[in-house]
Amino acid sequence: MTTATRRPRIAVHKFSSCDGCQLAFLNLGEPLLALAETVDILHFAEAGPIDEEAEVDIAFVEGSVATSQDAARLHGIRQRSRYLVTIGACATAGGIQALRNLHDADEWVSGVYAEPEHIDLLADSTPIAESVRVDLELWGCPVSGEQVLGATKSLLAGHLPRVDHSAVCMECKRQQAVCVMVAKGQPCMGPVTSTGCGAICPRWQRDCYACYGPAVQANVSALASHLADSGMPAGDIARRLLFINGHAEPFRREGLDWQARVITRQGREEEQG
Repeated sequence: MTTATRRPRIAVHKFSSCDGCQLAFLNLGEPLLALAETVDILHFAEAGPIDEEAEVDIAFVEGSVATSQDAARLHGIRQRSRYLVTIGACATAGGIQALRNLHDADEWVSGVYAEPEHIDLLADSTPIAESVRVDLELWGCPVSGEQVLGATKSLLAGHLPRVDHSAVCMECKRQQAVCVMVAKGQPCMGPVTSTGCGAICPRWQRDCYACYGPAVQANVSALASHLADSGMPAGDIARRLLFINGHAEPFRREGLDWQARVITRQGREEEQG
């Protein structure tokens, strides 16, 4: 789509999300201004320009598919884009709103809204890739602005960027951060989570919550078993797995397994009186 007669074109589209990934893009500051001198940003409502129908070289998409109108709108964006890149947990894995996939969404809507028939809400919150072809997924909650900038430069140069999916534990070693799981017994998700955040939580003595999705060859079952052996209740293990990126495999598969154990135990307790 890019030609010698015009500058590359970029769009940033929002679906169901909190806008945090768009803000990460905006918070780049001067590097974003420098990028704007070499490309035309045709649609980025958070920043000002609005032209959702524009044909672009790169379309960044934040947010999950949550309404019946989202899918149709998304197909149009795909048709008008050379590359489609999802940014953040919502776009890549359904986001925290995908927690409703585990429950009856209609029941929730009826409990919140006086006239639920006016609410256009799908039963599930799904990643963009379940509706259209995605060329590149950038994880994070929020995504790293530097990662988005690097991906933009790579795509405009004609090749996909290398995305590091090694575990956060590797980043902790590089940053010389003390392991919070070993030193403090915290239920850290770092062993099964992709790096990209710079291990910010462990470096501040907090356990990882898996913001950047599953690491390559993540042994989630082994981590869950370790947490159970450390005394963590099955329900807490399920909630830890079925959280920010809970719709992503293998978090979803293992999380549902531990959730089923809770339901089974509760059933047995009810039978026993």
